[in-house]
Amino acid sequence: MLTAVYKSKKKADTFLFVEKRDDFDKVPEPLMTMFGRPIYVMIINLAKRVHLGGSDLESVKASLIEKGYYLQLPPPEQNLLSQLRKENGVDSD
Repeated sequence: MLTAVYKSKKKADTFLFVEKRDDFDKVPEPLMTMFGRPIYVMIINLAKRVHLGGSDLESVKASLIEKGYYLQLPPPEQNLLSQLRKENGVDSD
């Protein structure tokens, strides 16, 4: 299963996987507006992959089959202050 991968110029660490290179017909217009002009990264063969760096491989495949695209978002930012307070038993309220 080949897929084309694009990165967003507007959103850091955000990637869009589509079935065919430069074919964004199945991607909703509001998503394309938020994503911005896609910047081509590479074509990968998901059938030959064991895992992907930032996403669950099976979720990517399922989304491509079901919707025709997959959006990979960056992990949520950690609130280091809240994490430190929690580790030290201090309520953050």
